[in-house]
Amino acid sequence: MSKNPIAEITKISDQLPIVALQDIHERIADWLAGGGKHDDPYVWRQLRYVKSVAERVKVNGR
Repeated sequence: MSKNPIAEITKISDQLPIVALQDIHERIADWLAGGGKHDDPYVWRQLRYVKSVAERVKVNGR
């Protein structure tokens, strides 16, 4: 696993519905704009969410 959760999100972004991807993008952009860092726990939680959504899409379809 990468030490950069944003890079990991980018790798699996093609497996996500566009609505979910847009939501994650906005959340992370807001976090970074507010002074957060790309490797803060909040961004790692977003990666876990992305993986969960990707798994649900895989099982249930888009």
